[in-house]
Order: sequence, then structure tokens, then C-alpha cells
Amino acid sequence: MNLRKCKECGEEHHAKGYCYKCYRKHIWKPKLGECKRCKRERPIHSRGYCKACYNFIFRLDYNKAWNHKKAHNIDIELYKKITKECVICDFDKFVDLHHLDKNKKNNSENNLVGMCPNHHRMIHSYQYKDEIEKILKEKGLLKVT
Repeated sequence: MNLRKCKECGEEHHAKGYCYKCYRKHIWKPKLGECKRCKRERPIHSRGYCKACYNFIFRLDYNKAWNHKKAHNIDIELYKKITKECVICDFDKFVDLHHLDKNKKNNSENNLVGMCPNHHRMIHSYQYKDEIEKILKEKGLLKVT
């Protein structure tokens, strides 16, 4: 059996004298089209969007949850459950993860709550900290000390 070698890496070749990886890298060029979102001439990934726009539109929430899983070492489903709505005002559009004991390494479920960006910023502000902590104590989320 006579195997032909790739011109680049010496592996068994696929087409035009190149293996599959070298062919994709050096010879094959994707068709270009105009992205629906950014209007640039780019290789189209899916649904008429370039790869960057597609990931921004359809994968943003998943990527955000994955980053929180990596950063806080919690399950994606738990992250979604905790950040479903703000514990203070029930706002559900943008919700941040807050550690009640202010220890970023303590990622137990009873130490994490979801807060809208306004209340999350307020609890970290000296001016409004007591007001927000009082509300959390009334809801039974903070231990009375």
C-alpha cells in the first residue's frame, strides 16, 4: 500500500497533497458574506451572523453562567436559581450574585443571594449598607447580630 504524504506535516494526505488539518489551514477559504448584525464582510457562522455576533446573541447567558461556575465553583442550575430575581425588589432582568458573609470563597447555597445591580451596589456602599442589611434581616437572610 502506497500512502501519500502531506506536503506540510508528512501525515497521510486528504486532498491536493495535504492532510485534512493542513488543507483547512492553508488551502480552504470560507465563503464570505455580510453579517446581519455588524454588517461586516466576514465568514458566516450560522443564521446569517459572523461567529462573534452569533456567540454574543445566542450564547451570552450560557457563557456568563459558565464563567460564574468557574469563578464560584457552583453548578450552572444553582446559579440560575439564585440569580432568578433580586431578593429585595423582585427585579428579574439583571441579577448579580452576592455573598452574604462577604467571603468570596464561601460558596454554600445559603450564603448566596441574587441582587439587582442597584441593591448590590448599595450593600457595598457605606451610605446604604445598613438600610439594605436591615431589609435582608427582616426577610431572614442575614443572621441578627
